[in-house]
Amino acid sequence: MSGDGPVRGQAGGAGDQPVGIDELLERVRGGYERIEPKEAYDGARAGEALLVDIRYAALRERDGLIPGALVVERNELEWRLDPQGSHRVPEATSHEVRVVVICNEGYASSLAAASLHGLGLGRATDLVGGFQAWKAAGLPVTS
Repeated sequence: MSGDGPVRGQAGGAGDQPVGIDELLERVRGGYERIEPKEAYDGARAGEALLVDIRYAALRERDGLIPGALVVERNELEWRLDPQGSHRVPEATSHEVRVVVICNEGYASSLAAASLHGLGLGRATDLVGGFQAWKAAGLPVTS
């Protein structure tokens, strides 16, 4: 498969019609429950959630970091969080880890969470509104 063709929806199989990004987001988000900033914060504080910041460096430098969040740029995410992978981070201990993917505004993280589901990380989710919602909620941010 060349990867040059149109993006296909995750819900179907061969013969599906191409979908736009809005429909694709709706489909992938229907496969798991997204998480709000306060719930993500509480889960991380309790040791029940691994916050993973996939924003690129310029955004992290501009807006700051979430204390305790693991920074893994999007293009490395699957390799770093696959519990069976040779390039995994120490936090990727099992397929049961509750991963909360965080992008800037909560769009790219939805696609990333769906990809993690494809690796068997069935508890993976993403942050509604992304980093900007976290910051707007008054949750901790460091520069």
